[in-house]
Amino acid sequence: MAWGPTKQNIHVEQGEEVDHWVHSTCNLCSIGCGTDIAVKDDHIIGIRGNKDHSINLGRLDPKAKDQWIPNNSEDRLLTPLIRDDHGKLQPASWEEAMSLITRKAKESIEKLGQNSISIYSTGQGFLEDYYTIAKIGRAGIGTHLLDANTRLCTATTEWCLLQSFGSDGVPAAFEDLDEAETVMLFGHNPAETGTVLFDRIMERKKKTGKPYLIVVDPRETLSAKEADLHLKIHPGTNVALLNGLLNYVVERDWLDHDYINAHTIQFAEMKESLKGWDIERTSDVTDIPVDELTRAAEQLGQTGSLVSTTLQGVYQSNDATATCVAINNLHLMRGLIGKPGSGPLHLAGQPSSSGNRTVGGVGTYPGNRNPENPEHLKDIAELWNVDEKKLPTGPEKGIIKQLELMESGEIGFFWNIHTNPLVSLPHRERVREAMKKPFVVVQDPFLTATTEVADVVLPPAMWGEKTGTMENGDRTINVLRKAIEPPEGVKSDFDILLEFARRMDFRDKDGNPLIDYSEPEEAFEEWKKVSAGRPSDMTSMTYDRLEQENGIHWPAPKDKPEGTVRLYSEGHFPTEHDVAQSFGKDIDTGRPNTSEEFAELNPNGEAIFHPTHYFGTPEKPKKDYPMWLNTGRIIWHWHTRTKTARSPYLDDKAPEAYVEIHKTDADKLAIKEDEVVRITSPRGTIDVPARIGDVVRQGEVFVPFHYGDWEGEQAANELTHESVDPLSHQPVLKHAACRVEKI
Repeated sequence: MAWGPTKQNIHVEQGEEVDHWVHSTCNLCSIGCGTDIAVKDDHIIGIRGNKDHSINLGRLDPKAKDQWIPNNSEDRLLTPLIRDDHGKLQPASWEEAMSLITRKAKESIEKLGQNSISIYSTGQGFLEDYYTIAKIGRAGIGTHLLDANTRLCTATTEWCLLQSFGSDGVPAAFEDLDEAETVMLFGHNPAETGTVLFDRIMERKKKTGKPYLIVVDPRETLSAKEADLHLKIHPGTNVALLNGLLNYVVERDWLDHDYINAHTIQFAEMKESLKGWDIERTSDVTDIPVDELTRAAEQLGQTGSLVSTTLQGVYQSNDATATCVAINNLHLMRGLIGKPGSGPLHLAGQPSSSGNRTVGGVGTYPGNRNPENPEHLKDIAELWNVDEKKLPTGPEKGIIKQLELMESGEIGFFWNIHTNPLVSLPHRERVREAMKKPFVVVQDPFLTATTEVADVVLPPAMWGEKTGTMENGDRTINVLRKAIEPPEGVKSDFDILLEFARRMDFRDKDGNPLIDYSEPEEAFEEWKKVSAGRPSDMTSMTYDRLEQENGIHWPAPKDKPEGTVRLYSEGHFPTEHDVAQSFGKDIDTGRPNTSEEFAELNPNGEAIFHPTHYFGTPEKPKKDYPMWLNTGRIIWHWHTRTKTARSPYLDDKAPEAYVEIHKTDADKLAIKEDEVVRITSPRGTIDVPARIGDVVRQGEVFVPFHYGDWEGEQAANELTHESVDPLSHQPVLKHAACRVEKI
């Protein structure tokens, strides 16, 4: 292993002796650190990092060390709840809850049709759960409304990969960070969102001086403080920055012409779109000094190897997919892809959101299949033994579009699994009103803001209480073994889904039950058959091998059981018409391409360059709202704190929201440190204490998005708006106009 030595983090309940340890994986971020769960008397009492797992070598994120604590929380739900005629949630039996859910689902289908049912799941589940959702949703219910909070997390990852390479699946892997001469963190702050990954980069840098580290971020984050070059970008100008950098590289002919000619198409069109983006114009738009832009372009244009990472700073910005496509363009024109130490590494935020995409729990069909390709539908219909004519097609409809369908009464049944959209979605007031219309099922271990609109609440098993697999941010599949039985009265997500399918009486075309497996490992074995021959082929994987080898990268077909560290090493891409996962979209408008348009493009195994145009943000500061609002994560919490707030240590570190404001702006407004101030946008208002300094730029503020209850007293998403990227439909949560007032 290129990094180390091993440093094992262990957190066990004080004074307790461990009976035994159980193999698992961290269930928080997408790094996918190997863990062992400490068990005593059928209770989880701690965790340790797996020192033999190459991802983390025993290290754990501060949040990961406390992730077992919520399992033992006193306020955990242990029985289903049904809302009574007086609007109160009351305890109910599983029979009562599942009977009601089944009846309401059937009523919705009868009154409004199959596409009146939406399943909105999570990035924290298991592949076996997602695959079952895909099969129930498409072949059972017949709905195309399958989405997840990956829409807020990594939908842009998927679409930039589809656009450039024809299929989902990040080309590079974490191993490439051990060899890269240059690493560019673009809108990615791993010092807080993936500390083990950042340790990996910085440990090598301190020993060898490499990699040269470029960080693109409007804030001086903990990651930016360690950068060789921090490009402190003006909000919403990501595409402008990349157009300027790429144009500089093209003009100096720092290009791999052999690679471009042999393995790509549309280079000329992409090159044409860069005209006019000289360094001076780029500096004017991005507010980055010319000398810094020049240094960045020279490094990117001449480095021998490059890994580029992206995360929410890109994905939740305007022109999100275009930004990531521009990064793909950079790697393609320099031939820095499919080689050790090189490739785009468009990361995921959640532990298995990429796995949800892989097995079809959202968007496209399982195994990177194209819902617009009749041959792909025929293939999945044969595998599932169902009538292909009954399988739903059409463009995916993300959660923001689904809110419109709720408002218009077209969604009658909304099943929300392990996510908290009443805190995480933009423009919360609108979300509240929309979600009051359908019948709402919430599957969560705890009461949340979203359970306040639920008609039924189901209590699911948590991490350590169930078995399954997860896919981390670099295509590594890990297995998580059940350490203990869930509390009495609690069922796993997998078992809940199987019970729903049984009660709905979903059957294949021969009259047999549609879901004919009963254990997660059986579901995984079926999924392997579905994956065979596809980009995400996992046919050589087994639960035992995944445990013994501490994870395997897909694809891992039978003739390559060791898996594949990086994609496209042979220069061939899955862009053939009959192979591609999507026919792509118009890069500017998001209009889906037709089969005929894609056939005319005819990439035929070549990567696709796309022009990238800069359009600016949908909302800008103005007289009544003169400042930029930015939102994001901090190190101590994850998402809406459903789990991390139940750790006394983590909650004590960051018990409430706040606003970062530049000292010059604070002086103008006569605001003092820790003074509670009011932030107002065209959509709402929150009151939070001020943190004053120079982390943010003048004229900008930052609010962490983890906070907020039903009343919304500290929820950043009271302020954000629901504009989305035209391709990925990911909300633009990073750019809103606001004003800050002294109360």
